[in-house]
Amino acid sequence: MNAVPAETDYDPARRRALRYFSLFRLVVAGFFLTLGSRFGLGFEAPKLFGAVALVYLLLILVLGVPEAGRRIGFARLMMLQGFIDLAVLVIVMKTSGGYQSGIPVLMMIVLAGSGLLTEGRIVLLMAALATVAVLMENSWRALAGGRQEAGDAFQVALTCSSFFGIAIMARLLALRARSNAALAAERSVELAQQEAINAHIIHDMQDGVIVLRADGIVRQVNPSACTLLGQARIEGRPLAEVDAALAELCRHAAASEVGQLITLGRTRRLLRCRVAGGSNGIEGDKLIYLTDLEDIQRRMQQLKLVSLGRLTASMAHEIRNPLSAVTQAAELLCEEKRGDMQVRLAHIVKDNARRIEYMIRDVLALGRRERAHPEALSLAGFVSGLFDEAGLHSENERAIFQADIDPALTLGIDRSHLHRILGNLLANARRYCSGEPGAVRVDAVDAGNGQISVHVSDDGPGLDEQARVHLFEPFFTTHAKGTGLGLYIARELAEANGFSLDLLDGDPAISGAHFILTGRSQP
Repeated sequence: MNAVPAETDYDPARRRALRYFSLFRLVVAGFFLTLGSRFGLGFEAPKLFGAVALVYLLLILVLGVPEAGRRIGFARLMMLQGFIDLAVLVIVMKTSGGYQSGIPVLMMIVLAGSGLLTEGRIVLLMAALATVAVLMENSWRALAGGRQEAGDAFQVALTCSSFFGIAIMARLLALRARSNAALAAERSVELAQQEAINAHIIHDMQDGVIVLRADGIVRQVNPSACTLLGQARIEGRPLAEVDAALAELCRHAAASEVGQLITLGRTRRLLRCRVAGGSNGIEGDKLIYLTDLEDIQRRMQQLKLVSLGRLTASMAHEIRNPLSAVTQAAELLCEEKRGDMQVRLAHIVKDNARRIEYMIRDVLALGRRERAHPEALSLAGFVSGLFDEAGLHSENERAIFQADIDPALTLGIDRSHLHRILGNLLANARRYCSGEPGAVRVDAVDAGNGQISVHVSDDGPGLDEQARVHLFEPFFTTHAKGTGLGLYIARELAEANGFSLDLLDGDPAISGAHFILTGRSQP
């Protein structure tokens, strides 16, 4: 079964040209049928002329419907219409006195239109057929005894030459137009792909990007800009309505590579604002780039910490060797029979050596993130074990810690990491709590979607605003003997397991600090 050419095989421009050319044919056929005889056409055979004009009009109407193009195919339809045009014009020329009737001019128009619409070299065949028809008609008229002027042969030859010239020019123009159309389509595809890539890049940029129209309306914006300005919908709104300070800055700022520092948005973040385009008095879109300086400062701080971690790790390894010797010497002193003062001094040496060892361990942890090996831990049993460790010295110490945890709850986390995280939180809570029974509480709730939240709170004085801001920064501490690395390392270990560790805002029911560790229930 042969496939029927689809309408989409031809571009819209050629289909539009075909409709215009069909309308021209319709006008010509209507002219032949209604006014042809008044202008001297068909006088040699009026009945034949009228019949041909009527058939031509009917064929144009039949072949002009869209269904004909779908059934025949547009290439075949245009070729068929071209041959019908030539056949009709040859008959009209024959019944109207030959080439002097002016019909060859219509043949030239038909050849030009067919050359622009048809494919291949079919237009040259049509030019050849038109030439043969004109020559044969003129020759037959000469042999029949018709009156011939001296220049008739030259005019016929010039007309036939014009057929080929017009056909060749129309074909070359059609080839050029198709080549340009193909190139335009290729460029359009490349442009669409480039626009898609640019849109994807802008969408994923960490910097905020705002495209501002000349009238102050936001034309385009990426998600980062919405986040930095603290608003969900910005596109299509006046910039002055989004942020008056940013709009004022854009009105007066000149395009530069440096930009200006300004606090913007509902989040009141410190941003670097750089405006590009629309300068030098040229009206048009402006590009506004927003860079989060706080994020840059955090990255710089992270780089500093990496460098510091490498330095401190190297120093810690060098300190550990003599520290081991000091610790061993203190143990040997304790084993010998000496006075109480010497034993006390030896214990002081051991305790401080142990404290230095803990500091070295924290410093070494600062320079690296240990790989997590998560497992499903029974949370209630694990926390009870931590309480037992804390209460080894006395029962009163054990009573300070209380827990409310469903025995069925589990946490998918590395065992040693959870020990260090909760151990640090419990040690801080014990340090600042009142020391009364139940002063430190550990609660766990099922947050849904496979998430578990572990709450560690105390009844201490809590934390002021300044301490809350810097609490998880390395080397920040409010304790005289603290290293300032405990909470920082605890959060790092939590993130290594895909968990989050945060300090909650003040709870009226809790007077002290309130930490929450959130993560999955299964590894």
